[in-house]
Amino acid sequence: MGMETARTIDNGEATDSHDRAAAKRRARGACPALAAPMPTGDGLLVRLRPAGGALTLPQLAALARSAAAHGNGILEITARGNLQIRGLRAETVAQLAADIDAAGISVPDGPAIELSPLHGIDPEEVSDPAAVELPLRNRLQEQLASPWLAPKLSIVIDGGGVFGLSALSADIRVVAVSQTQWLVAINGHGATATPVAVGSAEAAVSAVGEILSLLVMLGPGSRTRDIDPALLRAHFPAMAVIPTIQSRSARMPLSGLHRLAEGKTVLGVRPDFGQTRTSDLTALLALADAAGATAIRLAPGRGFFFLGLPAESVPAIEAAAASYGFSAQSGEKAEHIAACAGAGGCGSAFFETRTLARRILVAAPDLFDGSLMLHLSGCAKGCAHPRPALTLTGTSEGYDIILNGLAMDRPDERIAGGRIDFAIERLARFIEDNRGAGESTAACLKRLGATGVAKALRQG
Repeated sequence: MGMETARTIDNGEATDSHDRAAAKRRARGACPALAAPMPTGDGLLVRLRPAGGALTLPQLAALARSAAAHGNGILEITARGNLQIRGLRAETVAQLAADIDAAGISVPDGPAIELSPLHGIDPEEVSDPAAVELPLRNRLQEQLASPWLAPKLSIVIDGGGVFGLSALSADIRVVAVSQTQWLVAINGHGATATPVAVGSAEAAVSAVGEILSLLVMLGPGSRTRDIDPALLRAHFPAMAVIPTIQSRSARMPLSGLHRLAEGKTVLGVRPDFGQTRTSDLTALLALADAAGATAIRLAPGRGFFFLGLPAESVPAIEAAAASYGFSAQSGEKAEHIAACAGAGGCGSAFFETRTLARRILVAAPDLFDGSLMLHLSGCAKGCAHPRPALTLTGTSEGYDIILNGLAMDRPDERIAGGRIDFAIERLARFIEDNRGAGESTAACLKRLGATGVAKALRQG
């Protein structure tokens, strides 16, 4: 008997389109800062970016305890290395803020400024981004605090090294090109951003200030992509002669043991699918603290580094991490699945995302060759992964499959709820049977397209 599938045109299309339009309105431009929590299906959500992405172990443990006391006990690390606390209520947000202050955690106001996670200790770092961040915050304090800036405006200061941020997209990028010279570019990641200025740290800060002034002049919510090229050239006349500067890619995975200079080591860990129960996190932190870890550095890729662990204590912490739902090994297939809080963690979700993720890893491991990301979204908001991916979106009838898009996009195929495991297995077999020599999963899926996927799901 064939699969219970339905094409995208059906009697519920008007309602479906309305729901997706509503999801787009909710997702656009929102940033759930401590001063402006975001309503979600499981209460209020707050996103935090500690100064420099750095915390002590007691500070993170205190934050986890507060998340348990005032939220629903779920803490997430985002793809950009920020912290999210879920399940808060209007009356508990102020209590969380008080706990953050009491723990001595600095959460600067204004746009997030993201630094290379191993800044100051990476032996291959071109220059320490703190040399730009501190004067930038001090000199541009008023501009950074402007209510006219877009809530999700992002600034990256990349010192390079083995864990540089060239893959991280941003409105404004400040990138070390030598120990004393910095490149300022806008709107993109390391390979696509448009260079506008190059010079000393002081000159870089001035250039960032000029860009912020342009954004304020353009009006509320403006991003650097909205700046007219002619206006940009008028403010940065030398941008046309800036030489091409090769961006340095990160050469070190997040998870696992990494040796730095002078015998120092860092251990990178990732909670499964970027989410952990606060009880598991506090237990792991207690063991790492007892073993000698001295600090935490949050990192892009939904994880963090333990600093200061003696090499001989690392195996025990790696084993403990696995028992508490963290991966300390690089190359895990789970790294290529982005899953939201899901049913049980969010009232908007239609399925348990992490449960399905684990079933998919067992049933279709060959899908995960590193070439694509699978996004499991409990609803059309798509909180876990705001970029195109192979996406499964939960609905009241089952699942929408989007081959390369967002959770809120029109589906390429629909699957009845009880058939999703069978559908994924069949899709994985179809890709394996039709994959060319040396062809990746992503390339094969693109070549097969919606027609091929429909054929695969309707067979049997």
